[in-house]
Amino acid sequence: MNINGLQKLALVDFPGKMAATVFTGGCNLRCPFCHNALLVTTPAEQREHYKVREVLNFLSSRKGFLDGVVLSGGEPLIQDGIGEFAAAVKALGFAVKLDTNGCFPDRLRALLDSGNIDYVAMDVKNSLPKYSLTVGIPGFDAACVRESTALLLEERVDYEFRTTLVREFHTTADLLEIARWLKGAKRYFLQNFVDSGGLIQSGLHGFSPQEMRDFAASIRPFLAEVSLRGVD
Repeated sequence: MNINGLQKLALVDFPGKMAATVFTGGCNLRCPFCHNALLVTTPAEQREHYKVREVLNFLSSRKGFLDGVVLSGGEPLIQDGIGEFAAAVKALGFAVKLDTNGCFPDRLRALLDSGNIDYVAMDVKNSLPKYSLTVGIPGFDAACVRESTALLLEERVDYEFRTTLVREFHTTADLLEIARWLKGAKRYFLQNFVDSGGLIQSGLHGFSPQEMRDFAASIRPFLAEVSLRGVD
């Protein structure tokens, strides 16, 4: 298992908890706007990484200060040891949050069955017809993503869906299609794209605060809660 970083985080990354994030290297997608692009594109041998035991020792030393741990990436579910790692973190007494792109429903189901995941944040990249374009994989079949969304909608664990909005990829029509797909979801966040540099594709743009508010208003009839991130 390739762990590439550990970072203290604010409450927004794990609702209601002071948490640390563990970043795992590698991803099956190539989203042009990925803000962790170096974890996707840089060969593993060129990344700084930590052994699992080092991370567990660090977390153990933070008992009483941290409430939870976020497993992020990259895509954590491509890691063969992610289930065992989640169990080890849970055994230390921490709540565990998983960030995922939803491409591995069987592994997601196994984690839900294990009881070692307390919260899942799943990226919904775009409306289904535009998924392949948005994830940078020609011919991508989004059936796996639909299966993962269905798992979370069963509400076996607390969850959120989220979409990073990029002017070059998203329209109101896309958001309405996503909202119908996720109809009834308890929590959906719209995140405004911010060019942090080092992206897979250059020349991308976010939306104005008012445009983001308009997107949110258009889909609220379909979902229990719609909130904005990255909007003043």
